[in-house]
Amino acid sequence: MTDMTTTPEGGGEPHTSTRKAVRRGGGDPSTRGRTTIADGVVEKIAGLAARDVIGVHAMGGGFARTLGAVRDRVPGGSKSVTRGVKAEVGEVQTALDLEIVVDYGVSIGDVAGAVRENVVAAVERMTGLEVVEVNIAVSDVKLPDEEEDEPEPRIQ
Repeated sequence: MTDMTTTPEGGGEPHTSTRKAVRRGGGDPSTRGRTTIADGVVEKIAGLAARDVIGVHAMGGGFARTLGAVRDRVPGGSKSVTRGVKAEVGEVQTALDLEIVVDYGVSIGDVAGAVRENVVAAVERMTGLEVVEVNIAVSDVKLPDEEEDEPEPRIQ
């Protein structure tokens, strides 16, 4: 805050003096209070980050994908970005389990490594949590001539 006053000599020249703002409470305002992040938030971030990796065909095991396909076709339903993702969130750390389906012909090791990198980067950047582990289970390989798990709706 700036205070405009005249000099004591009566010269009429204004000078400025700076007063410090009084801080109430203690310390930095950003450290007052607590932030909690739900497991579902971390699961959504991880699910989206995993799907961005080339070679990941789908998330979740066969039954989860089939059930999800039915749920997705229900009016008002939406695709579950958390399918195939499980997170355990603590106060400063999180651990993730992912179940993926890879495309035929890709290196599973390379895809798993890329998924880990992408998931860790996204979760740590967005949440500030330390990702201690990302466990990946490859439950299936999508062959080029296989039909999709989500069949087209029939016209009646």
